[in-house]
Amino acid sequence: MMISVIIPMYNSEKTILKVLESVKNQTIGKNCFEIIIINDGSVDHSEILVEKFIDKNPEMNIILINQSNKGVSAARNAGLKIAKGEYIALLDADDEWLPQKTERQLKYLKDKKLEVDFVSCRINHQNLFFPYISKNNLAKVSLSKLLIRSGIASPTVMFKKHVVSRTGLFDESQKYAEDHNYWLKVSFHHNMFILNEVLVLAGNGKRTFGVSGLSANLKEMKRGFMKNLFDVYNANKINFFTYYLLMFFYELKYILLISRQFYYKKIK
Repeated sequence: MMISVIIPMYNSEKTILKVLESVKNQTIGKNCFEIIIINDGSVDHSEILVEKFIDKNPEMNIILINQSNKGVSAARNAGLKIAKGEYIALLDADDEWLPQKTERQLKYLKDKKLEVDFVSCRINHQNLFFPYISKNNLAKVSLSKLLIRSGIASPTVMFKKHVVSRTGLFDESQKYAEDHNYWLKVSFHHNMFILNEVLVLAGNGKRTFGVSGLSANLKEMKRGFMKNLFDVYNANKINFFTYYLLMFFYELKYILLISRQFYYKKIK
């Protein structure tokens, strides 16, 4: 049994070693991992730090791929194309897994009675949006729920490799809400769940949306979600009425997020 961990890296010299240590410290055992780091054109010391970590940890299976800057989706795809594990786990270069993360998720993925293809978890102090938690502490994820709110952060997900075979790769032309686009496509044919446990620490505990990085550009994020909505409609997964109703909902949500972002900046 092997888990392929895919880590896109871009100018992450301040965080990448903590990320790798969090994989090393997994209770499942470091020998269970194939760690694929895609250096997406970093111009800082990220690459050097990773190379030193590899030298100090020869027992770990770490693959470092260097490429010109193509964006996070292209980086993840580069990892997915060569991943050999039975399971795929995504991790970002500024996030950390708690020690029990993969062991807890693997328990559900390997349980044939539950038929789990894809499992996420809570991140930081995130409240679980998806209702109807089962006796197994799992909340079912559906296309309709994902269209209302994503609720799934990339470093929380772990899934069976066959999900990639049926879903395909990330849309490399999309810069914003590209992970949400992928979750929507996964939901077309697979059983998805969120484990009601906090198992990931993102960005040293900061809020995970609208603070920094790509998610801070709310206007572009809205465009990304609108594009995702169109893709779902174009795939004949929702009707015309639902499409326009959700467009209106996204506009209202954008106004709310802009107001909230203004509030957080004001109280700093």
